[in-house]
Amino acid sequence: MSTEMNSPLAAAYQPLRVGPIQLKNRFIKAATNEGMSPNGIPSQQLVQFHAGVAAGGAALTTVAYCAVSDDGCTLPNQIQLNRQTLPHLRALTDAVHAAGGKASAQITHGGCFVFTRAPGQGRPLSASGGFNKIGLMSGMFFKKQMSEADMQRIAVDFARGARLAQEAGFDAVEIHMGHGYLLSQFLSPRYNQRKDAYGGSLENRLRFPRQVLRAVLDAVGNELAVICKFSMVEGARGGNHIDEGVQIARALAEEGAHLLVLSAGLNAESITTMFGSSFPPENRAVVTNPVMKFAMYLQQLAEKPREFKPLYLLKYARQIRAAVDVPLAYLGGLTSAEGVVELVDEGFEALALGRVLIHDPNWVNALGQGVARQSGCTACNRCVAMMYTEGGTSCVLGLPGDPILNSLPAAG
Repeated sequence: MSTEMNSPLAAAYQPLRVGPIQLKNRFIKAATNEGMSPNGIPSQQLVQFHAGVAAGGAALTTVAYCAVSDDGCTLPNQIQLNRQTLPHLRALTDAVHAAGGKASAQITHGGCFVFTRAPGQGRPLSASGGFNKIGLMSGMFFKKQMSEADMQRIAVDFARGARLAQEAGFDAVEIHMGHGYLLSQFLSPRYNQRKDAYGGSLENRLRFPRQVLRAVLDAVGNELAVICKFSMVEGARGGNHIDEGVQIARALAEEGAHLLVLSAGLNAESITTMFGSSFPPENRAVVTNPVMKFAMYLQQLAEKPREFKPLYLLKYARQIRAAVDVPLAYLGGLTSAEGVVELVDEGFEALALGRVLIHDPNWVNALGQGVARQSGCTACNRCVAMMYTEGGTSCVLGLPGDPILNSLPAAG
């Protein structure tokens, strides 16, 4: 790395301690649903995808959506954390380590936001029962309000999943508490209509997510970094606003999370809040899954067009930064050297990149070597559509001269 020690960028290339592990720099590949695990089994394509990100300079690469329970997968091409997948995941972590990086497993459960039914599965679980609007696209029209026994079982599943991730060679786990998945369904007043100790006030809505975090920390917190990703704002009527986001961050910090990844939005109601830009109608043309094609159509009808702006979540992230001392990873529209400097100056310990590293997995190295200052990613969101194709996540713009991209199998 040729970044001079006194250059404005230099701080982003300094080591960072996250719980029990040390990262070589501040750059993290954010979890982005790869769609490269047919029947729940990680593929060689997925191994090379993350090894390429590590070789490109990111200190930590996050393997998206590792379901902790059979009934927790949203789609059939997502990883299930079990004994069958361990050898494949070990191949992935070995490859990432050989490329100079560390690997994080995003552990999660979809709750009622699922489009596949596990064998013997009844109604999908959620914070509250009743009609399941997501089920209109999957045939699961009703959801089950979780009992305390259900919560205990799922908390054990999260802890078991974290231990399996450790056995597979991961350096960190990221508990997904955002975007409308199960733990987010407890946090969100849109989904959580309970009248007991797990509903009503935000303190109550936090009770089960905190229980899960505590179980994971008890299971692996001395050996793995335990990261929490959550939505600072939900961007939908009746959902959490930034005041609740600040309180969630404080609670997770109090519980002992080693790092918080600051995201936003809900998958079904406010996806442009998450990505900071609209999804062009032509994106649907590449999607081979008819359920997801229809879901994207409904989403485009429901949300207003939105033009991408760099650092589009910074105004919310600043409020989290002012409220907690726990390390924070900024996520949302970081595309330039100037943005890196601004975020480091504002006190964010880590910098999370999603679409930028799908477009060019070598961008962190290129930035540090002074050969790039601005990402070529246009935030067109076609890579998001590619997640739901047989080829998996890839950038449609491509980088013909990039040796790391050229080493990957063709996608799409």
